[in-house]
Amino acid sequence: MATTTETVWAEMGDNIFGVLAFTNGAGEPRSAGVVYVVDGRSLLISTATDSWKIRHIRRHPKVSMTVAIPKRVPFLPFIKVPAATVTFHGDAVILEVGDISSEASRRLFRSSRIDDEMKRTVSIIRVVPRGEFVAYGIGMPITQMADHEHAIARVPCGTEREPVPTV
Repeated sequence: MATTTETVWAEMGDNIFGVLAFTNGAGEPRSAGVVYVVDGRSLLISTATDSWKIRHIRRHPKVSMTVAIPKRVPFLPFIKVPAATVTFHGDAVILEVGDISSEASRRLFRSSRIDDEMKRTVSIIRVVPRGEFVAYGIGMPITQMADHEHAIARVPCGTEREPVPTV
């Protein structure tokens, strides 16, 4: 199966964990493991409003993200195999909890009750991928992942019409 923009979005939509990379105020690289949900052609991440992620992304909204997609050998889960991955760069914007749809909020917060305290202490990072996804092992069985030439694909993110997020 060929790797396409749609298969990459579907794989990311079926998963919830990634690593978000950004720069701090001094321009030094930083990264953090995050839980996300796909919302249209963007990813939503929740974090504490007073977190360093929020401070750094407000100053430098260009980010990079890698999503690891677990792979397993059927009936032999004890055999370790590398994850498939999707890596991309994008634009990030900080939102309030009330700025996202109730459906996205339900998925992001796993149906937790959203009260006034949460609205005061939690912010949302919306990431819109730009350019191309660099995908490794997406849409193929693990037996084919060792052939790196065929396991790696570059496909458009499909976000050309998405506006650049603004604060």
